[in-house]
Amino acid sequence: MDSLAQWANDIFETEIYDGTSLSDLLTLETLVALLGNTLAAVVIIILGFVVARFVSRRINAIGQNHAGLDDTLFSFLGNIARYVVLAFTALFVLNTFGVQTTSVIAVIGAAGLAIGLALQGTLSNVAAGIMIILFRPLKIGDFVSINGTMGTVKDLTLNYTELADLGNVKVIVPNSEVWGNTIKNYSSYSTRRAEWTFGVGYGADLARAEQVIRDTIMGDARSHSDPEPFIQVNALNSSSVDFLVRVWCDASDYFQYQADMKRQVKEALDGAGVAIPFPTRTLVHETPTVRVIETQDKAS
Repeated sequence: MDSLAQWANDIFETEIYDGTSLSDLLTLETLVALLGNTLAAVVIIILGFVVARFVSRRINAIGQNHAGLDDTLFSFLGNIARYVVLAFTALFVLNTFGVQTTSVIAVIGAAGLAIGLALQGTLSNVAAGIMIILFRPLKIGDFVSINGTMGTVKDLTLNYTELADLGNVKVIVPNSEVWGNTIKNYSSYSTRRAEWTFGVGYGADLARAEQVIRDTIMGDARSHSDPEPFIQVNALNSSSVDFLVRVWCDASDYFQYQADMKRQVKEALDGAGVAIPFPTRTLVHETPTVRVIETQDKAS
């Protein structure tokens, strides 16, 4: 029993840190101080989470309550603010227990540098994601073309951009490729200019052909008269006289409008008796005594 008591006494009297032993830590004053610090830390943590949540929600609400502001940008800013508040909360908790936060910050900085070197590719995506969210070359719901891939933006995160392509297939594009390549945003402007080339025969009445094309296209409700449509002879090809036609329309109508006008103009020209020629080719048949030149429609 004496040896056990001596062993226990040795444990309690063993120096733990800077001349302080376990028995010193188990005094009433120390326990009261520790309990007070623990309660203070719990209160700080609770307040920190409440404040972080409140700040994040308020920032998100700014984007949601104003139609002219981007929800994605304010959602990102709200998350950043939340993490900043939580980081300061952690520092306050450490200070409550007497931990020197300057050394903690130095350790975190060194660890962050090591992690950054190990995750250069991922961090480049994050950096590109921040640039995309801040400068907003695209947003959720836009129809875009990124590095040759066309689709509707479904989601935008710090690491990647999600598209639904023309076949409604999910496409994930790393943000570094989005920011580092040319972005065509077809949803940025409310109007687009459609363009066609219509060929007629050399024997056709050009004024009549131009009027048929103009009446057909401008008779469609989707065609805009302002800016003024451009309809003029643009090229004299080997077998046709080509009209270049440019007309403005709503961006949302563009693809179907462009396809519809090709068919309607073709049918209108046929109805007006304006010939649309086939390309021709010349075939040469040679024999020792006779050379025959024959011209055929390419379609035959």
